[in-house]
Amino acid sequence: MKRNTAKFVAEALVVIYMGSVAYAAHISGIYLLLFPELAALSHDVITRPRGKWASQPWRMILTPTLTATLGLFVSRHVSYGAIALAAVALGSLLVIKLLRSAIAPAISAGVLPIVLDERSWVYPAAIFGGLVGLVALLLLWRRYGPRMDYPSTNEAQHSRLVDALETESHDRFWVIALLAFVLVLGLFAEHTGLRFLLFPPLVVMAYEVFGHPEVPGWMARPALFPLVCFLTGSIGLFARLTLHATFSGVALTMICSVGILRAFKVHMPPALAIGILAFLIKTPNFWYPISVGLGTVALVVCFWVHRYLQSHLRRNPTSESGYPHRNPLRFDH
Repeated sequence: MKRNTAKFVAEALVVIYMGSVAYAAHISGIYLLLFPELAALSHDVITRPRGKWASQPWRMILTPTLTATLGLFVSRHVSYGAIALAAVALGSLLVIKLLRSAIAPAISAGVLPIVLDERSWVYPAAIFGGLVGLVALLLLWRRYGPRMDYPSTNEAQHSRLVDALETESHDRFWVIALLAFVLVLGLFAEHTGLRFLLFPPLVVMAYEVFGHPEVPGWMARPALFPLVCFLTGSIGLFARLTLHATFSGVALTMICSVGILRAFKVHMPPALAIGILAFLIKTPNFWYPISVGLGTVALVVCFWVHRYLQSHLRRNPTSESGYPHRNPLRFDH
């Protein structure tokens, strides 16, 4: 009872915080305060205040701010395209590596200005402000919130699984798979005009999928993955068109999105960002959730191909010359 109550209070706190950010954005006119991955980060760190992301509060501020600055710089000098998206994704990965950060949503912060064609320097400042507020909320929640020092076996196992997804990959060549995915899907998005085929949170999801294919996580049920993302995107679109970027609109999106994740029993923070992203699109329409669905289906297909190639290499660990070689996709723990 105590654990369920604590989680309910934590999720309510996340909804209130995101609604408050929306209110500040509405009053100030700075809608970039609604950085989509703020929803993913806030839900993870408040519901798991001693998890991997929550253990790096200052990197949680610094990493997305730096990648956002990188993405904005590229957006101001280069037009939208697959190469620009791949370059920013690679640069964001480098920032994460140099800072020894676990904050994968920073990749989305870098890609977002390219997709939205954002060129205002208010963007990284808005991200910085929203994350400072989140870290302040996290520190207060740690200090005054309920302590759950003895979680159940299932909860402890789930937390270890999520932490594993938020650590550095053991696969040395996962970056190649990630960049290939970004380039190919980015080309489709560029030539079809459906920019949200490669929506920013999808790059974060691809980072987790290709970087940690050994972790079962939410891809254990890949058929549900596109459905969950399509639903959260549809909810965000509905709230954006009816309630606009207000406290009630964002709060409704968060409540429904969290409810969807609970109903399907998955921990998928980037899915929360999909609903919030709809509030930053200038003229959203039904193509947004459709593009989200198609993009996630593409990631599922690439995930299956990636796993097939890995299993094939494991079954054939000998090179054509007859000499055994080290499997480049082996995971060393």
